[in-house]
Amino acid sequence: MDRLLQGIVNFSNSDFAKYKDLFVELKDQQNPHTLFIGCSDSRVIPNLITQTLPGELFTVRNIANIVPPYRETEEYVATTSAIEYAVQVLGVENIVVCGHSNCGGCSALYKESDTFEHIPHVQKWLELASPVKEKVLNALNTGENTPETRSWMTEQVNIVEQIKHLLTYPFITDKYIEGKLKILGWYYIIETGEVYNYNKETGCFELISG
Repeated sequence: MDRLLQGIVNFSNSDFAKYKDLFVELKDQQNPHTLFIGCSDSRVIPNLITQTLPGELFTVRNIANIVPPYRETEEYVATTSAIEYAVQVLGVENIVVCGHSNCGGCSALYKESDTFEHIPHVQKWLELASPVKEKVLNALNTGENTPETRSWMTEQVNIVEQIKHLLTYPFITDKYIEGKLKILGWYYIIETGEVYNYNKETGCFELISG
């Protein structure tokens, strides 16, 4: 706790002071250009990875960077409502779905059901990624099947699957077809800092480099 409190003091004296004019501009409204959908994993820091300033990213984070398929409902839906707000109200120009290496949520897809006895909400949430597990296992039946291969394949297939889920939202599909909205899939390697972008033409993730 002391470390967190000291962090607030340091922020006030250093970072806030550095960007004080920007925060004054942002006090009444935000105008982010990108909706960043990422994993809640503490090792994934969107603004650090993209080198963006406050006000540029509208961020949604959850276990395994999952996008629930679109459906009209009266339930409380955090991720869906954030996506709706970013696209329909804020008018973002880009949506990034960012997965990462060594994702605990993705690896949990292969755990035994008794693993989730004390975390039933996590188990329910990961049901949304069950098609990912099925696709990976089908692919591994005809190719190399090692724990490492399964991990990176699951993490990457999951990104592509969530992009497909985004396109079930009518208001996203309309803007995407009209060229008013770009959708990107990124795969972040924690230990190297590398980020790979999904190329929908080749079906491969390609290193983003200068």
